[in-house]
Amino acid sequence: MTEIRPPRPRRMSWSGDAVQDRLRRLNLVTVMPPLLVVGVLLVVLSAKTWWHVVIQVIGLLAATATAERWTAGDFVRTARPSLVLTAFVWLAGALGNSPMAFYGLSMVGSFLIPPLPRRRFAALVGLAVLTGAIGSTNLLLHHDHLGARVLAYVVTPAIGSALSTLLMFASQRLYDLVAELEESREKEAELAVVRERVRFASELHDIQGHTLHVVKLKVALAEKLLNRDLERAQEELREVHTLVGDTIVQTKELAYAQRRLNLSAELENAKNLFEAAGIHVRIDRRAEVHTGVDELLGQVLRETTTNILRHAQARQVRITLTEAGISIVNDGVADGDPPVLSGLSTLADRLADQGGELTVEQKDGRFVTAAAFAEKVSR
Repeated sequence: MTEIRPPRPRRMSWSGDAVQDRLRRLNLVTVMPPLLVVGVLLVVLSAKTWWHVVIQVIGLLAATATAERWTAGDFVRTARPSLVLTAFVWLAGALGNSPMAFYGLSMVGSFLIPPLPRRRFAALVGLAVLTGAIGSTNLLLHHDHLGARVLAYVVTPAIGSALSTLLMFASQRLYDLVAELEESREKEAELAVVRERVRFASELHDIQGHTLHVVKLKVALAEKLLNRDLERAQEELREVHTLVGDTIVQTKELAYAQRRLNLSAELENAKNLFEAAGIHVRIDRRAEVHTGVDELLGQVLRETTTNILRHAQARQVRITLTEAGISIVNDGVADGDPPVLSGLSTLADRLADQGGELTVEQKDGRFVTAAAFAEKVSR
């Protein structure tokens, strides 16, 4: 039996703040400049009277407003009134011998049709027919040069509207791909954070699972020895107490990222996490890190990696290692106050205790996390 698949849903609005911000920037760069340049050229080259200038500028402003809101979820609220306005502009232009006044209508219509969930081809034909029908009103008032007027006011506007709409279909497909890539990148970043949580849970299980199993056996043994060998039972309970105390220490170390880390392994792990999230990472090892500070620097790198994946919309990360320091620079930082990073605050105290310094700085859309030791730490 042939499987029937539902049609692929079309974009009604591109959701997500990060996605919309990126598409908005892309729209301002790729769509707005050509629209404005062509519109201004048509006004300059075709307008013969002040009336022609006025109506063409009104149509251009309506098209510009629609284009500016095209990547927003509420652009239809701007596009529909603009469609009505530009239709009247084109009617005024057709009656007033301004053949290029259809430009605003063709642009607004081309933005409205591609996002439709169905019957897009019918809407395209309807836009072309509407544009041609409005232009044909020129023939009611002017009967000279009939063939030239049909070409200028009916055929050219209808074909121009259809072609501009077809071009916008291609543009929307491009924007859909960009949105899918952004959403995929966000999911990869979320997945990277989940992987880090799974790693933490696995280490916690290794620490406490083994301890609890041993404690269970020793308590059971102590219970059996209570009536036979009290001294041995007390020894078993002392061992349980020591074991539980060691486990508490190890759990606290894990919670505050204080377990001994291998800096090289952390570098590889950070590189893999960033690349999985679609972030380009560059590692610059200027010197071999002193063995006395590599563990603390590994903790700084791990915490910073998690913060970048959670709080930034990074596209690039640069990690620089020196003999007694590390610097991590990432872009994609939102404007405003930096987020509260409690993990780094805890690490800053630990570094200070060891004679080091942890600094964070947000500037020009970049976030810099740097840890350095004035003197090499030895252990």
